[in-house]
Amino acid sequence: MTKKLLILLFFLGSFFMQAQTLAWRTNMTDAIAISNEERKPMLILFTASGVPENLQNEVFKTPDFAVWSRDNVILVKLDLSDATASDGDKEQNIKLKNAFGVDDLPQVCYAMASIRKNKTTFSALGKIAYKPGGAKAWIAESNNILHPSE
Repeated sequence: MTKKLLILLFFLGSFFMQAQTLAWRTNMTDAIAISNEERKPMLILFTASGVPENLQNEVFKTPDFAVWSRDNVILVKLDLSDATASDGDKEQNIKLKNAFGVDDLPQVCYAMASIRKNKTTFSALGKIAYKPGGAKAWIAESNNILHPSE
């Protein structure tokens, strides 16, 4: 009996550890290519050091979000305080922040994008910030943005 319980705990632990490993992209060009290839919108997280971590802790670090994000979006994290980013990336991230109308950090924007003749065109789907209520409430609101007719 103890052996079966230990095996069950091992598998459950492995599942939850795997479920919480998120593949955040930091290169917008790569994210756009993957988004178009998989036909999924991008979830673009605008963040910086020193911002509140409620969104990270209460939503992004949950198994519910890991499963939902894997099936619904391409994750993109744009850290506006990243000192290791190139000047071009820093400039691009600030332009995107302004173009999407991001005022407070952290904030998430949903978008699709296409590249034609080396020009990127974004189609904003909506944006969402942290709201109390946990991952399930945040995911429900995100689903309303991504699937407004349902």
